[in-house]
Amino acid sequence: MTNFVQAYESFMNEHKALRNGERLRRLQEGHGHAEKLFLEQIWWPAIGHFRDLHPEYEVKDFNDASRFIDFAYIRPPFRIAFEIDGYGPHMRDIDRWRFGDQLMRQNQLVLDGWKIFRFSYDDIFQKGRRCQQLVLHLMGRWYGERGEQTPPLLGRELDIARLAASSVSPITPAEVAGHLGIRPEHARKWLSRLVAGGVLRPARDQQRIRAYVLTEAGRRLFL
Repeated sequence: MTNFVQAYESFMNEHKALRNGERLRRLQEGHGHAEKLFLEQIWWPAIGHFRDLHPEYEVKDFNDASRFIDFAYIRPPFRIAFEIDGYGPHMRDIDRWRFGDQLMRQNQLVLDGWKIFRFSYDDIFQKGRRCQQLVLHLMGRWYGERGEQTPPLLGRELDIARLAASSVSPITPAEVAGHLGIRPEHARKWLSRLVAGGVLRPARDQQRIRAYVLTEAGRRLFL
């Protein structure tokens, strides 16, 4: 199984090979420690691959000038921008013109149809699980019903699969019961159906199943 270091090197080399001029310079100089940390601590543990993700992605503003998004996730029908915000002296001392320019840049992206998520360096470093869960939640919400080569899910089965996709830890019958407002014994029946359908599997090999996680087929519903 490919580890992060191998996947990251391949990911960066692939994008460097496709660029030249200012776009290549921006990738080499703009992609730094904070951006790599986001991939290592948040994206890779949550998603497990870099497909459809583009580092230092070039966009045009209303003056037709080039701007760069830290990471662009481009997978129809959505375009999602991930921005990593540090809090160093350059951010504390930012002048009013630069501050206003950054807000207008974000407004322009929204008008152009982008969905924008911002992560602080401190949150990535100190609150990784929360950041992972947010990424998983947005994937489940916007791509959960568009998976390929996986069985169609409806109603409560889809709700349970979404819950599993948005959780960084295995889900339990009690959690499912509380989420759906049903009795725990009914939750176990729905979980058993998803196990039989190849969407979930027991979190551990044990005689009595206490928690569940998505299978690879189940993950493809959301990635």
